[in-house]
Formats: sequence, structure tokens, C-alpha cells
Amino acid sequence: MTTRIGRRIDPAVVLGMAVVAISALIYWFAARGFDAGRGDFFYLADAFLHGRTWLTFQPGPYDVIIIDGRFYVPFAPFPAVVLMPVVAILGAAGADQVESGINAALAAAGVGLCWVLLGRIGVRRLVDRLALTVLFGFSTQILWVTARGGVWHTGQLIATILTFLCLIELWGRQRAWIVGVIAGAAFLTRAPLAFAIPFYVLMLDPRPRVMAGDLASGVASIARTIQWRRGAELFLGVVPALLFFLAYNQVRFGSPWESGYGLATLPEFLEAKRAQGMFSIVHLTMNLDLFLLHLPNAIPEFPFFKPDGLGMSVLLTSPGLLFAVRADWRYPRSWWLLGAAVAVLIPTLLYYGGGWLQYGYRYFLDSVPFVIALCGLAAVTRGRIGYGWLALIAFGTVVMGFAAYWVDKI
Repeated sequence: MTTRIGRRIDPAVVLGMAVVAISALIYWFAARGFDAGRGDFFYLADAFLHGRTWLTFQPGPYDVIIIDGRFYVPFAPFPAVVLMPVVAILGAAGADQVESGINAALAAAGVGLCWVLLGRIGVRRLVDRLALTVLFGFSTQILWVTARGGVWHTGQLIATILTFLCLIELWGRQRAWIVGVIAGAAFLTRAPLAFAIPFYVLMLDPRPRVMAGDLASGVASIARTIQWRRGAELFLGVVPALLFFLAYNQVRFGSPWESGYGLATLPEFLEAKRAQGMFSIVHLTMNLDLFLLHLPNAIPEFPFFKPDGLGMSVLLTSPGLLFAVRADWRYPRSWWLLGAAVAVLIPTLLYYGGGWLQYGYRYFLDSVPFVIALCGLAAVTRGRIGYGWLALIAFGTVVMGFAAYWVDKI
């Protein structure tokens, strides 16, 4: 009997559960000592429960919309929908007081979904699966946004969960309408994720086709393999989120096209940037610097570097993500993942905001699940992750580990 029970226990499941539990403890320990003071989503969830779309108080001086004595949250509303059951039980103030625990649970859920996705992709060696999960959970901005907390970061944690759910379904039963519903929820959480939807349609074909060698043949091959009926089903799944978005804007601001981002209060230096265009090519140089080039300042005492809060190069914080280049580029899904990662990044590279305050470039989190999936494909293709890549993952984990140190110091 003992032997039979032992055979039923999947080591991958046991290790995955352990990784999630340990991650939750680490995230909570990193987050518990800092209060961002901006639990807007909890109070918006309470407003929804009481049939309102506005808050009855001003949650902070910036990133709030004030119209006729009402205070509106400019950020996409789905995180508040997710948090409604918690707020119904604890109350808005009570949920706000335990935000560090809620965010730790959300971040750990993302880690668990990362583990599941890598298994779906086919990463069989547990050491490789663990390394890529650590890469996601502790060498990207997940640790920073969890520790820092606040309305700006809770939404990113939920958006990451939703993107992983889409990818897990695409590497699973591929129910197009479910992918569409989840993708719509992701759009209502982080608007740039809408640009991933066409790539989800392309990924509906489960067959591992080799891409044609020339451009014309490749385009024709793509047209033949697109699942048009299922693609339409996926887009229909997105429609409820789109209708909610338009209705929500109409109720708040009298126009379905006014999201509120252009109305939010800002400090003067950001007001000046927004005046140049909410989305503009003029912001590209700044964002590329924050994303790829920006470095911390050297200081004489421990830890001998200090981030300025504007950003930090992804090549320093997450160099292990470069393992994605080792994916097999003969197969379309590698390109669709890359396309999704780039497509959702483009709006933020053109955005005036920059993502401050931040340790690293947190807007890249929108793209990270797609890059992690590429890393999984690379591990499958190469058979294992080499020691050099493991060293890069370890290096990035050490760099990002200092996010917990700097969370209240920049």
C-alpha cells in the first residue's frame, strides 16, 4: 500500500507546492514592513459593492481624478473586481491593512502558474523548471512590486496571473472563449496586454509546424494555419470586457472613450511630460534608457550601489531572460511569443510615465510571462539549462534581492 501511494505522488507537484509556499513567505517578509498608503483598489472594490464608481475620499495627492467632489481611480478596474470578495469579508480598511499579505499571495500565485506553464511547455528536468521559476519570481520586478505595494503594483501582479492563465490554456485544451475572457480581464487590468490578443489567436494552432523558408511562403502558411473560427470565438470572449470598459468610462466621465489617464493629478515634472503627449515618440529615448541602459549610482557604504528610483537596466536585474534567444525559431510559437512580448511593450515605451518609483523597469512585467515561455521552449529545445545561464539567473536573483533592502530608501 505504501509503495502504491508513493508512486502516486508526483515530485513535480510536491516541489511546485513547496516553491509556492516558500515564495509566499519571502514575499510577505519583504512586504510586511512597508505601507505604500495607496490601497485604492480595496476602496474601489467597496465602491462597486455599494453601487458606486468613485471613492468618497482622496487617497493621495497624485494619480487620482477629482470631479464634482468625487474621487475616481484612473487605473484599470479589474483588480478591484478580483478583490471584491476579500473586501466583502474584511471591509476596505481591513483589507488595506493586510495588503502585504494579499500581494504576497498574488505574487506566489504567479509563481505557481509559472511552474505549471513550464510543465505544460515540456520542461521535464526539475532543476531547469525550478531555475526558470526562480528567474520569474526573484529576478524580475515581481519582488519589487510585491514589497512596494500600492495601487500601481497590485494591478501588475494580477495582470501577470491572467497572462499566465492564457498561456497555460493555450498549452492545454485551447478553449478559445476561455482565452478570450481571460485576455479581456487582462486588458481591464493592464491595457497594453490588449496587444497580445492577436498573438493568442495565432497560438491556437497546437501543431508544431516548421516555418517556411521565404517570406511569401511563410505568410501563406500562416494564413492557412490560422484557426479563423476559433479566433472569432476568442475575440467574442473579449467583447464583454470591451463593453464593460466603454460603459465604465461613460458612467464615470460621460464618454466611452475617456479612460481617465489624461485627467489624473500629477506632480509638475510629469505634467510637463504628459503635455508632450500621453503616448509619443518623444518618450521613447527616456524609456529605452530606463529599460536597457540605466544603472544605479555607486556609494561608499553597503551595499555599494543605490538606485535612483527612475529605473534600472533589465540586463542587470534579469540577465537570465536572455536564455529566451535559445528557443527554436523554426517553429511559429516562438515567434508569436516574441511578437506578444514586443507588442505589449511598445505602448509603455511610448508612454510618458516611465513607471516611477521603481527598482528595475516594472512595465516590462507585462512582457515577462511571454519571455518566460520562450525560456521554457529554449530549455526543451536544448535539453537542459547550462551552467552559464544558471549563473546569470543567480546573478539577477542577487541583484533583485536588494529590492527588499531599497523598498523604503528610495
